[in-house]
Amino acid sequence: MTGEKRQARKGPPRWDEASARVTESGLPIKEVYNPGDFPVEREEGIGLPGAYPFTRGVYRTMYRGRLWTMRQYAGFGTAAESNKRYQFLLSQGQTGLSVAFDLPTQLGYDSDDPSVEDEVGRVGVAIDTLADMEVLFEGIPLEKVSTNFTINSTAAIVLAMYYALAEKRGLDPRQLRGTVQNDMIKEFLARKSYIFPVDPSLKIVTDIIEFCSRRLPSFNPISVSGYHIREAGADVVQELALTLKAGITYVEGALSRGMTVDEFASQLSFHFTSGQEFFEEIAKYRAARKMWAEIVKTRFHSSKPESQLLRVFAGGNGVTLTAQEPLNNIIRGTLQCLVGVLGGAQAIHVPAYDEAFAIPTEESARIGLRTQQIVAYESGIPRTADPLGGSYYVESLTEELEKRAWDLMEEIDRKGGLVPCIKTGYIQGLIQDRAFERERQIQSGQKPVVGVNCFSSQKTESIHLSEMDPGILERQKRGLEEIKARRDQAAVGKALESLKRAAAQGKNLMPYIIEAVKGYVTVGEITYQLREVFGEYRETERA
Repeated sequence: MTGEKRQARKGPPRWDEASARVTESGLPIKEVYNPGDFPVEREEGIGLPGAYPFTRGVYRTMYRGRLWTMRQYAGFGTAAESNKRYQFLLSQGQTGLSVAFDLPTQLGYDSDDPSVEDEVGRVGVAIDTLADMEVLFEGIPLEKVSTNFTINSTAAIVLAMYYALAEKRGLDPRQLRGTVQNDMIKEFLARKSYIFPVDPSLKIVTDIIEFCSRRLPSFNPISVSGYHIREAGADVVQELALTLKAGITYVEGALSRGMTVDEFASQLSFHFTSGQEFFEEIAKYRAARKMWAEIVKTRFHSSKPESQLLRVFAGGNGVTLTAQEPLNNIIRGTLQCLVGVLGGAQAIHVPAYDEAFAIPTEESARIGLRTQQIVAYESGIPRTADPLGGSYYVESLTEELEKRAWDLMEEIDRKGGLVPCIKTGYIQGLIQDRAFERERQIQSGQKPVVGVNCFSSQKTESIHLSEMDPGILERQKRGLEEIKARRDQAAVGKALESLKRAAAQGKNLMPYIIEAVKGYVTVGEITYQLREVFGEYRETERA
């Protein structure tokens, strides 16, 4: 969005009566809603909180029994610096960790690789070996904290390090709680942090699901992430449909290993975004729970209610944050927190107001956490389950969203299914078209963004930003050099040879990666061996 093109206005935006009749995703809005818009016979199909189809929430008492997990996404620089931030957030009342990794770690490169030196520690923490993981969680009891890892292409390596760290501390890994994102479909659709081609990437996802079902029963092996699809430009209908289609694909992959759905489905989790279209976003969470319960029960024949639960991490929508008038982002984050709570999420992240500029400061991260705490302890909202249940408007939106999402899922099936549509670029095109239309609406002023294209002060606000330490790269490279110098090189070679052979033979890679990381084999060394076997992904250009 360039300042030259945007129609900035100091006063109210132009009132467009037509836009008042639809939600951001194009769902029709009536002037007023009455009992006839959601009659009793349809209401009976919604059920109660904690009961199939879980539209009203996955647990009977919801937050009366236990508040959502408060996770502020954090990670930058070296493991030591990130550890200090985690210790700070935990001391301020955060109830779960959410780890951000730098791009080299995400893409399978070590910090001493010349091709990625400018990115080391920039948008997340740099992790090269198990030694970094040891420092990252120093002083943090793994058995008492739930940890979310936002990592995908190298998810198996990061999870292996966490597993090895637990064993090194003398813990039973079965005590570990948390989630590894591990959603490669959304990488191909939206985020683009892929390494291997589609089929081997999905194979590794299934390796992790199979491994966790047998060795880490309290750990979620995947977070199926509509969040990133939405941030790439998708609307709510697309986010909902594509996320659930991805979930179906992962279930089918696990079933192909001979597992039953009730062996692993209760460990699957989801990650949706919380945007600014308040009621539509809340309706999305309700529709998602209902649809997923129906999918798992009727399509995959689950007999256990816990397998049918869509448990969700609600992330504040970072693309809604603005560089102009950045303190306005505190209000945006508050609305997004309310969406997650009223939508019934199990964990919530509120974006820091300065994330449009840089890594959050301690101050901005604390404000994001305090937003959750104020809603939790002062608003009264958690005192009853699904407080918006029965709203004619919300129930009607939920029903309409569900209908449109089913329609899009059927369209994808008619075109060959999700994976073929990714390979042809069809779905990427849908998202790009929607992103272009949203940008056009902002540029023209049709979609108001306060402080940007309306009510603009035209002033530059000065806020304190995090400053990256220029010594991060050298410290990280020096630490990596020391690890390589003192490890058993013969054992490293043997572990890498075994891993490469296992990859070529189609075996579950997790035991081989765990063995490698225990010997301080690096992220880059492991990924190189897998590249040798699987190759690299090249995206198909849109026709």
